[in-house]
Amino acid sequence: MLTYEDVRNNPAVRTYIQRADESLSALGYTEHSFAHVTMVAENAAYILSTLGYPERTVELVKIAGFLHDIGNLVNRVDHSQSGAVMAFRILDNMDCPPEEIATIVTAIGNHDEGTGVPVNAVAAALILADKSDVRRSRVRNQDIASFDIHDRVNYSVKKSRLKINEEHTLIKLKLSVDTKFGSVMEYFEIFMERMILCRKAAEKLGLQFKLMINEQQLI
Repeated sequence: MLTYEDVRNNPAVRTYIQRADESLSALGYTEHSFAHVTMVAENAAYILSTLGYPERTVELVKIAGFLHDIGNLVNRVDHSQSGAVMAFRILDNMDCPPEEIATIVTAIGNHDEGTGVPVNAVAAALILADKSDVRRSRVRNQDIASFDIHDRVNYSVKKSRLKINEEHTLIKLKLSVDTKFGSVMEYFEIFMERMILCRKAAEKLGLQFKLMINEQQLI
């Protein structure tokens, strides 16, 4: 049975993730390498395990989380779809069962705003984990004076946490933002579409999505 560790340690997978991130770096994007995909995998697993999904489903969402951005190797445009096709080939070659490949590929192909839809629980958890990864350490640019809006917004986030309440009715993204680097309005300017997708993903899991910035509820 294919495991998350099998995928995480696969040399080809690691090469594709690294090279995809190099392409995004050349285009001026924030970090999309091992730190990002590992965090997404772990947070997606946290969501489904907390909600009581089967252990195997949790394993599948971790695999989807680790693979979700490999399509950036092809092009940033439509990277979720190209990543899904790449994941299909990789998982098929690793003898993953068709029903599990289908679940993972569907989640990857639906994780990006604009085209993504939380069609199942794995896709919903992947969306929430991916879109909630905003943090200072994702910023590559070391020259604050030349920051673009994405740099400012990510750099302004000193701390972020995705948390499901004890009653399993709410999922909250709590951000601590230093407004001298980026404003709350700028966050909404670039992330509003993502937050709407998070709300839909939470609803798929029977949850309400709440966004808290500096202890103030905004969504």
